[in-house]
Amino acid sequence: MKAITIWQPWASLLAIGAKRYETRGWATKYRGPIAIHAAKKDPCKIPLIGLEEFDAAAGEELTKAGLGSTWFLLPRGEIIATAELVNVWHIVHNPGADVDTARHISIGAESLTNDRHAPDFADYFVPTAREMIFGDWTPGRFAWEIANVRMLSEPIPAKGKQRIWEWNE
Repeated sequence: MKAITIWQPWASLLAIGAKRYETRGWATKYRGPIAIHAAKKDPCKIPLIGLEEFDAAAGEELTKAGLGSTWFLLPRGEIIATAELVNVWHIVHNPGADVDTARHISIGAESLTNDRHAPDFADYFVPTAREMIFGDWTPGRFAWEIANVRMLSEPIPAKGKQRIWEWNE
């Protein structure tokens, strides 16, 4: 199964369904099952902008899910969930084909397809305020749409890697 390594608390926010999009600086053509691996890196060493707002929102979601509000106690170096990568969107200013609508949307994500006959051609969405807090929505980046998340009852130790990697269950 393909896997992606994500730092905590973002990995757990995906695992509990509080976060639906993983923002990345790169796109992938891969679609399908994907394991969510919580990186071993100590989250206290991750620099954050707007930490107070993020910390409050993350703590609220993690507490609701029964994981506690202290994110440096979350599992690390383990597969914590499986999911499906269903789409990858390009983050842009003023998304969509309708210019009148787009001019009122500061940040959105557009379909990557250039095929005018594809079902998602010219599709776009605007991230919620919560999604904006939980990701880096800088135009030019990509939003990976994650669905059908199943948190594991017991995390499985695994060594993570960069990019998408193969996890042998």
